[in-house]
Amino acid sequence: MIAWLDRLLGRVTMYVLVIIWLGVLGVAALVLTFVPGMLPFSPLALLASATVLLVASYLANGVAGLVFRTRPQLSSTIITALLLLFIFTPSIDVLPLVGLALAAVLAVATKYLLAWRGRHIFNPAAAAAFIVGFPGLPFGFAAWWVGTGPLVPIAAVGALTILFRTRRLWLGASYLVAVLVVWQLRGLLTGTAGIDSLTLPLLSLPTVFFAGFMLSEPLTLPPRRWQQLAEAVLVGVIASLPFTFGTFSFGTPLFALLVGNLLAFLAGQRRGIRLRFLGRRQLTPTSWDFAFAPAAPVRFRPGQFMELTLPHSGTDARGWRRVFSIAAAPASGEVRFGVKLPDEPSSFKTALMELTPGAAVSATSVSGDFVLPDDAGRKLLLLAGGIGVTPFVGQLEDTAGTRDVVLMYAVSSASEVAYATELAATGARVVVVSPDEPTGLPAGWSWVASPYLTADIVHAQVPDARERTAYVSGPPILVSSLRRALRGSGVRRVRTDTFIGY
Repeated sequence: MIAWLDRLLGRVTMYVLVIIWLGVLGVAALVLTFVPGMLPFSPLALLASATVLLVASYLANGVAGLVFRTRPQLSSTIITALLLLFIFTPSIDVLPLVGLALAAVLAVATKYLLAWRGRHIFNPAAAAAFIVGFPGLPFGFAAWWVGTGPLVPIAAVGALTILFRTRRLWLGASYLVAVLVVWQLRGLLTGTAGIDSLTLPLLSLPTVFFAGFMLSEPLTLPPRRWQQLAEAVLVGVIASLPFTFGTFSFGTPLFALLVGNLLAFLAGQRRGIRLRFLGRRQLTPTSWDFAFAPAAPVRFRPGQFMELTLPHSGTDARGWRRVFSIAAAPASGEVRFGVKLPDEPSSFKTALMELTPGAAVSATSVSGDFVLPDDAGRKLLLLAGGIGVTPFVGQLEDTAGTRDVVLMYAVSSASEVAYATELAATGARVVVVSPDEPTGLPAGWSWVASPYLTADIVHAQVPDARERTAYVSGPPILVSSLRRALRGSGVRRVRTDTFIGY
């Protein structure tokens, strides 16, 4: 089931997936406006507000692109505009529409003005809504009408889809638990604890929508899972406490998210990442290695990933941002990516292949928890499928000769073994699993004839597999099936890395 969902959702990028769900919510809201008493505004108000937000966002992005000499991403523009639509109550009155247009412009401006060395600090929609909805301003406040009863089930399915695709269900769950606990404690203190203090934040507040569509925004999350968990809990607590100062309430999702964004910025890569393209080399008939030199030192741990931004003409539905695992050790001073090229590559990968040495490329962030344990004495079992070997290359280069490690490498054919030279130089034991026999394997490597890597093969080749910490990287179907099989066969410590992209 998980593999099927991964294949289904993997047909579009995360940006497109978010747009689809925001569009579904918008259409559902439009239908509900025709039902008396369902929503506090008319169909015309919803359409007018959506139009103002989309047009203002598009124009503001165009101006910002000219001023700052960048090429704004249309999908990001649409997402920000639609998020603002669900935060402020739609209207056909002039002043609220002016406020929406101002919010759209401010959301674009925050990406450039509230930024540090090319990296924006705050969620653009949250920052803009916080400013425009500040008490005393005449534009209205953040009403979060998307948190009303009829839309909650649709928002919940959308939020679950997004969190599942990004493997952050635990992030949303942590936020929800924090919110519910605080509301229950508030109920105990005021004598109103009970079912209402549990259902109110779920059915009458934007809790579910906020967790899936805003808290999970990747560019403003800290890089490590424990940091993201801490942020989710902190944001949930702040958003649920009735802090007030005069007419200003601190206990709102917007203020809480901005606090979380600031802490995430301090915990992560505190600058935009600029890379200079060094060159590419072919690894296998279908995969290539791309090497870049950072303009300034980039902090990362082997096994983490980086999101590249590559604006190009003729952009297809998958956009111009893509996530890749880093196939290098920090000490190398380079950032390398192993990329598989299908017969009909996306416009992004086509543009990547057309890069010339010296070309400048930007990246948004370094993240990920697919890192080796700090305990160098722990025995490791690395399991890779195809180009999923890339995070292991940097890890083995970084720890060459210092750990008890076995790499089992499954490929569709012997010709698809990538990074053989780099892996051989680390001295790690490598077992290649392929249907045909490779020629010229490095000394100490072995081969198993099989079209698939299974738990039985793992235990036959690595008798002490149950004593090892297993790391599995590759396509979603391989990762989910092998993870389940390993745990069923007694391997208790299994960590996974799936190429989900964003």
